[in-house]
Amino acid sequence: MATGLVPATGLALIPVAGILIGGALTATSLAGRRAVEELRTRRGEVEAALSLGLPPRAARMEICRPAAAGALIPALDQTRTVGLVTLPGAFVGMLLGGASPVAAGAVQLFVLIGLLAVESLAIVVCVELVARGAFPVEP
Repeated sequence: MATGLVPATGLALIPVAGILIGGALTATSLAGRRAVEELRTRRGEVEAALSLGLPPRAARMEICRPAAAGALIPALDQTRTVGLVTLPGAFVGMLLGGASPVAAGAVQLFVLIGLLAVESLAIVVCVELVARGAFPVEP
């Protein structure tokens, strides 16, 4: 809203918020599921790190970090293919609504950058919670 690309009206904010929340939910699901699976399968490595003196959070984080990176891959793939392979919904919707291609492209760029930022933040928070033991990992 600060850039002026998205007006402060419900008609504009609701779809953009829906896109961003949906992306965050997908990223959180991928990161959380993968981090918990990694902690279950690599439990011995966590125990080895604990025996070397690492605090529990640090020991779990060593295993969870790759899960965080893997959870961002779908968002990066989507961003890479936009405009070359696919025409995203925000862009097409604005064009069909009568907006200029430049305005539609600017809003789509805003949505893609916002998605990457929101998904990155969601992944960081989710993996941090898993590493702190907020979710049960035991089989």
